[in-house]
Amino acid sequence: MPPLATAVRARLDKSMPVLREWQGRAGKLVRRVASANPYIVDTAITALVWLALSVQFIVPRPEGLPYGSTTSYFLTCLCALPLVWRRRFPLMVLIATNIPMAINQMIDGVGQPLPYAGLIAAYTVAAVSPLRQRMVMNGLAMVVIPLAVAANSNGAREYLFTFFTYFGAYALGRLQNNRQERALAVEARAEQIELTRKAEADRAVVAERARIARDMHDVLSHAVSIMIVQAEAGPVAVRRDPERAERAFDAIAASGRDAMTQLRRMLGVLKEEEGDAVRVPQPTIGDLDALVAGVSATGPRAELTVTGTPVALDADVQVSLYRIVQEALTNVVKHARASGVAVRLDWRGDVVAVTVVDDGVGPTVGDGRGHGMISFRERVAAHRGRVDFGPGPGGRGFQVNAEFPLAREERVVAG
Repeated sequence: MPPLATAVRARLDKSMPVLREWQGRAGKLVRRVASANPYIVDTAITALVWLALSVQFIVPRPEGLPYGSTTSYFLTCLCALPLVWRRRFPLMVLIATNIPMAINQMIDGVGQPLPYAGLIAAYTVAAVSPLRQRMVMNGLAMVVIPLAVAANSNGAREYLFTFFTYFGAYALGRLQNNRQERALAVEARAEQIELTRKAEADRAVVAERARIARDMHDVLSHAVSIMIVQAEAGPVAVRRDPERAERAFDAIAASGRDAMTQLRRMLGVLKEEEGDAVRVPQPTIGDLDALVAGVSATGPRAELTVTGTPVALDADVQVSLYRIVQEALTNVVKHARASGVAVRLDWRGDVVAVTVVDDGVGPTVGDGRGHGMISFRERVAAHRGRVDFGPGPGGRGFQVNAEFPLAREERVVAG
């Protein structure tokens, strides 16, 4: 690289941080002005225009040129004054700024290098007014500008300059209008996205509360049912079989401890705490053996049979499958008056199915199983599975059948 180019490159590298700093300051100033009270901003603009128009009357003029009269200065000030209301009445302000200018020209008053007030008023109409008012302004411009130039110099140069400045102000106003519309569209979209995100978060909260409510129902219903059965059998067993009574009381204590552990975990999730309750793992299909054994030890005889080749399942599927078995066994203990219940877990390639069948009295009207049936449907529907329930084989007892489809990655045999 040539030495001159290297020097220029080094100088630019040194000046870039300063330029970025000034750019940031300018951006902050623009944002601060844009967020200020519109009347304060417009009053400041009016004052600046008035100062610019007053230069011709304050600065000494070259020899041979007349000084401005008091009437001419008064008319010039009148050109700037309406700008205070430019946003509220843009088209009327445009007309109000041009009338004193025309009168000043008729009396041959001191002119201005640029029609500052008229250009700002034209810019405002283009930026904030509807299409009809903009068309009226452009129609008036096509008539007034040629007449004013013809009354002044009637030269081609002045025609070109006047039309250029007018349409330049109009184009800047339309650009500002488009920028504001884009900004409003972006803000509206961001607001809509935020509302959508909040709605999704609310739906997620409702779904999570429903899930926790189902889990609490299953946990409490199962534990309390076991405790009631054992508590009712305890007094009889104390007199006839003390060892059996002791086992019953142990089962009551174990059910209570298990329920408390799971409730602490659920309440910990609700409170969003990071304690031990949150870290207690959710039940899995590996816990079915203990669940069935607990029922068999304290109530009807229960057996678990597994067929097929087990595969890895998502944690959510395992929790739902476990809770369905738990609720079905709870219903057996509470309502079936059964002597035995069979739980079968069947791996069938594309689905995993679970069946709970008892040999009790079967379904009866008002037997209290309604909430559990709803829970079955909700849990299975969450995983696009299916569930059915009703009388057992030969019309005896009650059975629950639930199937969960396996995702493609779940069909790989668990190592």
